[in-house]
Amino acid sequence: MSKQNKSPLGRGLDALITMEDLKTNGTSSINEVELSKIRPNPDQPRTVFDQEALEELAASIRALGMVQPVTLREIDTDQYQIISGERRYRASLLAGLTTIPAYVKKASDENVMEMALIENIQREDLNSIEIALAFQNLIDTYQLTQDKLSERIGKKRATIANFLRLLKLPAEIQMGLKDKKIDMGHAKALLGLEDPATQLMVYEQIIQYGFSVRRTEEIIRELNSEFPVKKPKKIKPETPEEYRLLKDHLSKFFGTKVLFSCDEKGKGKITIPFDSEKEMERIVRVFDSLKK
Repeated sequence: MSKQNKSPLGRGLDALITMEDLKTNGTSSINEVELSKIRPNPDQPRTVFDQEALEELAASIRALGMVQPVTLREIDTDQYQIISGERRYRASLLAGLTTIPAYVKKASDENVMEMALIENIQREDLNSIEIALAFQNLIDTYQLTQDKLSERIGKKRATIANFLRLLKLPAEIQMGLKDKKIDMGHAKALLGLEDPATQLMVYEQIIQYGFSVRRTEEIIRELNSEFPVKKPKKIKPETPEEYRLLKDHLSKFFGTKVLFSCDEKGKGKITIPFDSEKEMERIVRVFDSLKK
């Protein structure tokens, strides 16, 4: 099987952007850059950095040094912004370093955000809500459709849509997903409920009783079968005034409530109900009188 269509996620960050877009400065060698001249990326999709893990990484850096360089871009004269490696940058600060090894690249704001997102996804560093927010940020900032975003980052459109749907959940559930109280499977199951209050009720039960994803799905199926979503009733088109007048006229003429219906194409029917055989005979006599 040909491997020409392999996803950019499988080929690393260089596959995301062409070499024309990313002419590099010193990428063939590693530069030592002062930590005081480096700034974090404000659009970094990862918002949670585990302090204990940072301390462990800092201890490793003190003992062995920085094994993998960070990637930066120059944003001003001798001032740099992190493209990838903010966790290593933070750990280096904790370790007391004054400089760190770095590659310096030229990249646009859009490419920086994409590269930071891709790196974190590849390393599985982001939680589901951080990924969803990063996707939404890219869509909003650069007016991308889900299809265009799919092409840019090498993720299926359905995957992107599933992450974005998580942002429709109540904030408490989003925080639970972010804090790993529930996982993606639980969250996707909760999206099967339309009422936010019911979503929160089931979420609290998941936390309290430790329900598995399968058990959560069963609960939601039971709830939906017990309280099915009612489809809105179709609003019947209003009967024109002349038809209402005709209906009233026929009702008076036959001495009974005549039923009259008509669709948008002008097709319809007139129904003359009767309660008994005697009533039917009376209506027939009215018809007979019309022949005279």
